[in-house]
Amino acid sequence: MPRNGTNTMRALQGLENADSSVRLRAALAVGTTPDPLSIDKLIERCAIEPDFHVREMLTWALIRHPSALTVPKLIDELRSERTQARSQALHTLSKIGDRQAWPTITRALLTDADDEVARSAWRAAVVLVPDGAEPTLAGVLSTQFGRGERGMQLSLSRALIALGEVIVPTLRAAKTDLDPHVRAHAIATERLLVDPDAGFEFAIEEAKRVVALGGIGADG
Repeated sequence: MPRNGTNTMRALQGLENADSSVRLRAALAVGTTPDPLSIDKLIERCAIEPDFHVREMLTWALIRHPSALTVPKLIDELRSERTQARSQALHTLSKIGDRQAWPTITRALLTDADDEVARSAWRAAVVLVPDGAEPTLAGVLSTQFGRGERGMQLSLSRALIALGEVIVPTLRAAKTDLDPHVRAHAIATERLLVDPDAGFEFAIEEAKRVVALGGIGADG
């Protein structure tokens, strides 16, 4: 076997090591010397790797390979029953930024019951959305207003804000929703859209006060 092939095999074996620091170095080695034969193993490891830093290095290693080879395999992972496989595939697709993956960012993924899958889908969607499809995407994302804890809500607000002014009609509609949590989240998102320097914690607390007082926000 050529020396490069031997090095690749050794690195891929290192991805199975019990020591996370060894796995991290192995992923770095694979990414430093990309080899198409390593793609399947990298994707397989993404689905089960418990360490965040190693997962980030696995993503980096995948990005180092040609997108024509990685994107179709990552798209296949979006149908996995394993939630981490779906979330990591979405995360990696968002980093690659190849818009051929856009049709696979389905409503089911954007509203996935698993928070990390949904959050990763939101981030991927705003990167991959084609011109003209932003209002439709905003409409789907708005169905998630009020979901989860503050960190989850901030992720959704950031995703929407990344779409720009096209979200204004969507926010206006959400501010009249019957659910006070939805209204508060929409108002807080509007605050951040107008003033990106406003902290989310402050924005959401202010929005909750507005809702409690029966208002729908300064802009109506």
